[in-house]
Amino acid sequence: MLYELLSGEVDMWEIAPLFSELLANTNVQFFRDRVKCLYPRDHLLKNMPTTSGPGGIVHLESGIAIEYDWLVLALGAEAKLDVTPGASKYALPFYTLKDALKVDEKLRDLERKNFCKDSPIRVTVVGCGYGGVELAATISERLGDRGVVQAINAEETILPNAPEGNRETALRVLSSQKVQLLLGYVVSCIRKEVKGEIDYDDPANILSVHNAATAHCPERIILELQPSGRDSQGQIVESDLVLWTVGSKPLLPELDLDDNSYELPRNARGHAETDETLRVKGHPRTFAVGDASALRDNNGKFLPATAQVALQQSDFAGWNLWAAINGRALLPFRFQNLGEMMTLGKYDGAVSPSFVNGVTLDGLVAHTARKIAYLIRLPTNEHRAKVGFSWLAKSTLDSLQNMLSKGLS
Repeated sequence: MLYELLSGEVDMWEIAPLFSELLANTNVQFFRDRVKCLYPRDHLLKNMPTTSGPGGIVHLESGIAIEYDWLVLALGAEAKLDVTPGASKYALPFYTLKDALKVDEKLRDLERKNFCKDSPIRVTVVGCGYGGVELAATISERLGDRGVVQAINAEETILPNAPEGNRETALRVLSSQKVQLLLGYVVSCIRKEVKGEIDYDDPANILSVHNAATAHCPERIILELQPSGRDSQGQIVESDLVLWTVGSKPLLPELDLDDNSYELPRNARGHAETDETLRVKGHPRTFAVGDASALRDNNGKFLPATAQVALQQSDFAGWNLWAAINGRALLPFRFQNLGEMMTLGKYDGAVSPSFVNGVTLDGLVAHTARKIAYLIRLPTNEHRAKVGFSWLAKSTLDSLQNMLSKGLS
């Protein structure tokens, strides 16, 4: 629910509670640290009972070394910005809580600088998958007439893998919010340019070099677009803020091994390859879930890197971890597609449940259903209760404010 942080619907404590609070009354030891490297030993146990011997050692950047019997890799992923020149320098990713807070800070800064000015705030979103579309709709609603949002996608449509109902709803909302769609284009380069740059090839401009150098020249970000097809021409897009939602890479730790033959098996994208029980191949004491893992479905296709898949995998991994420790049979993971949902602003959304073919909820009903689904997924009953009361209070207050506004108008 990072989009709701930008729209002001939720507070950070509601969607990102601290581990120290969640684990306060448990026996879980929590280390706030980063993994430096991993030294697995469970490859030595291939021909031994999986309940005997150590599993390996995790080395943290603080210098702490944690010896483990069993390991679950659930490190998620980060944005992949190194595929386009200038992206890592001039574009902001939107993948983590830290990313969302940084984007919100940048938007506040632009809103403050452009206050009472005629020039609109220009925001460009690269990518029109779920993340890009939800981000474009949220920011467009937030800025209103003060901003212009453009969304770029290499495909000729948005949400190419989404249910048709979700795609149609998203197109309708983006159109109503005047989001400009640049479809069929890839970003070839991102750079920063200064307004008032001098064309040194023109002799008439040489005399004005000194004045231009000393003048105040606001900066702008330039995106060079190339058509993904052959019938279109390239374009140049100017922007105050570029948000990147294309591509990701798993955050698997480096390995400290003398024999490279026992490295964690990875696919071409860097995900750990697992068997159907979510154990990493060749490492009976190591499980991997979520964006860190690669598992194919019954049709041979890799499962999508979504929160729905990761949550279902966590249940199976927890059971299989207990089963492996106690010598019980492990269960093969089977993904149950429950449908897809998205937010499109404070009062709009789209939900396509898998158990009702061809039906898509939209508007406030879909938006509310999505929030309830996320509320159910929040950790611990205590935290769910706190957040539920908080959202109920906010909803009641918003309703009263709307009633007062209508009464005074």
